Amino acid sequence: MAIDRHATGLSIVRMCVGVFFLFEGVGKSSWFADPSILGRQLDGWLRAVPAASWSHTFLERVAIPGTAAFARLVPLGELSTGMALITGFWTPLFAFLGFVMALTFQFASGALFKYTILTSGYALPVLGSTLGLMVGGVRLPWSLSGAGAKPARAVKPSRA
Repeated sequence: MAIDRHATGLSIVRMCVGVFFLFEGVGKSSWFADPSILGRQLDGWLRAVPAASWSHTFLERVAIPGTAAFARLVPLGELSTGMALITGFWTPLFAFLGFVMALTFQFASGALFKYTILTSGYALPVLGSTLGLMVGGVRLPWSLSGAGAKPARAVKPSRA
């Protein structure tokens, strides 16, 4: 029996990104009891980004007013995304959730519009891998969402 190398490779990426999100969520578990931890981080970002930037507007109008809710939603989202990706449960959906969380983090911190996004381990590797899993993360081996990768069928050439 031949191994589907592409699906196996995506499964490894899926599980590694899942571990990343799981432990990011574990690291933020203290936010449940103390939302001010997130509030201080958001205030620091607000002071660091230019006043006329989209990031500043987002922080002032959405993130900082919603600190209490986000302090619970972010760790919960990261923990559930991590577990879902590790187990292969609804991979494209949870990869999308992880992509949105990672993109929002880059946007709010002001990093999305800087050169350093190209060298940050939290930016392109996470955004790229979650985007790849959104597109190709169905029926992967070692997955709860299906019986694993299905063998490719031969395509008969059409006669024109």
